[in-house]
Amino acid sequence: MSLNEEVECLRNIPMFANIEPSKLKLLAFTSERHAYNEGEFLFHQGDEGDSAYIIVDGEADVIINTDDGPLTIAHFKKNTIIGEIAILTDVPRTATVKATTRVDTMVISKELFFRLVMEFPQIAIEIMRELAKRLEATNARVRELSAA
Repeated sequence: MSLNEEVECLRNIPMFANIEPSKLKLLAFTSERHAYNEGEFLFHQGDEGDSAYIIVDGEADVIINTDDGPLTIAHFKKNTIIGEIAILTDVPRTATVKATTRVDTMVISKELFFRLVMEFPQIAIEIMRELAKRLEATNARVRELSAA
């Protein structure tokens, strides 16, 4: 994937949509690339949260450990950022993420992520919106499972 394609991928993520292209290019250039095969884990619940992942291509499940075993609470596709909760709150990873197809990612370090948030407060607002949407989706999933 070219740098311009990576910038376009970033632009499709709401929290990065209003950042000027030169900053997105810098973000794309300074992030690391990691690929995961189907069935591989991007990270596990309880791991240290040292980076956020942008799914450039592929799909992955978000799984939490429960007393009854693993529970899939979300499914993410291309142009999604994951893992940001742990780096925002300095807590261990709150869930496990497992590739359900081959997944190509851009990995943004904690330091770079915080620099972006400090420089572009709009990102913080978009993060809050995204986390609120995810919380509601998780609550709906819990209600659905409780009713079953």
